[in-house]
Amino acid sequence: MTDEATVHISSAVVSVLPEKRDDVLRTLVSQPDVEVHHADASKIVIVMEAAESGTLGSRLAEIACWPGVLSANMVFEQVERLADIGG
Repeated sequence: MTDEATVHISSAVVSVLPEKRDDVLRTLVSQPDVEVHHADASKIVIVMEAAESGTLGSRLAEIACWPGVLSANMVFEQVERLADIGG
């Protein structure tokens, strides 16, 4: 394992109660390093970035506990060296 600086990039699907979708969307877009890429009546696709995988997992666990959220599940995670992406 190397000590090079990396960034973890993850996509996730957040399932919500349809009547709470807009509230959840507002909260998601206010979070640092979280981007909303798609939303329909009950599913929201997000992309998150963090320095380590544990941060992403903790963030998803927190999102899963928000009012109106039924689940928040990671779909994909990729690790990139910051040097490779100009960071």
